[in-house]
Amino acid sequence: MSRNIIAILRGINPHEAADICAVLVEEGITRIEVPLNSPDPLNSIAQMADCTDENVIIGAGTVLSVEDVANVKTAGGEMIVSPNADIDVIAASKAAGMLSYPGVMTPTECFAALKAGADGLKIFPSFLIGVEGLKAINAVLPKGTQTYAVGGVGPHNFADWISAGAAGFGIGTGIYKPGYTVAEVRQHAREIVKAYDRVTGQ
Repeated sequence: MSRNIIAILRGINPHEAADICAVLVEEGITRIEVPLNSPDPLNSIAQMADCTDENVIIGAGTVLSVEDVANVKTAGGEMIVSPNADIDVIAASKAAGMLSYPGVMTPTECFAALKAGADGLKIFPSFLIGVEGLKAINAVLPKGTQTYAVGGVGPHNFADWISAGAAGFGIGTGIYKPGYTVAEVRQHAREIVKAYDRVTGQ
């Protein structure tokens, strides 16, 4: 079962990457992002990519340049997530055969990102746009556009965001913070998956 949940592991270290990745996958989260402002992020991405199969998508977040895209590809990443909608980064991601999820906040950014080839849109920060804001934006986006709410989302408000048209979620500190044990990550992931499945009927 594929869930539209991206685990954002900001601050993760390479020595824990494989174990954290394993428990996320075991609990049903198969899209995992390592922000590039984490310690030695490319090493963490490589560790995860080496121990997962084709059903798991490992990628990078906070990707700000075309050079970053190339480095993530070399490390084994398959997904590029950004806080902004940089057309060059989107184009480079698609040229490399990678998934592209740029950060957007306005309809102008949404349409520009889709025109450049984005696979989905990271609505960021979601708490600023709000449920009503996303509902308004979704009303004008092409049918089937994948919008991911990121920032201020979690089990307590999954239903609200889905009712506004969100296709999925990016979850950061709700799943992982530096210092969390593997057991803590497992528990958080389990609660998030349970809430997501309940709301989506999976």
